[in-house]
Amino acid sequence: MVEKILTVQNRAGIHARPAAIIAQTANKFESEITISREDVEVNAKSIMGVIAMGAGYNTQLTFTIEGPDESEAASVLEELFNSKFEEE
Repeated sequence: MVEKILTVQNRAGIHARPAAIIAQTANKFESEITISREDVEVNAKSIMGVIAMGAGYNTQLTFTIEGPDESEAASVLEELFNSKFEEE
């Protein structure tokens, strides 16, 4: 299991487009990927779940990744957040 805390760095936060990118990326991996924030936990492979997190700018999200490709998934998701979803 890999746990990674990622910070939303794009000013608009996680709206429909970044949520879709996160879900599409997560779906490329066999591992189970969950995102948690405070007391809310969602499946990263669900666009609606990701949007429902209501993660704004500078929000910290904890990704828990468990499965055969967990390390690769963690790296790819981290790069996605670091690139600010290519919005800025």
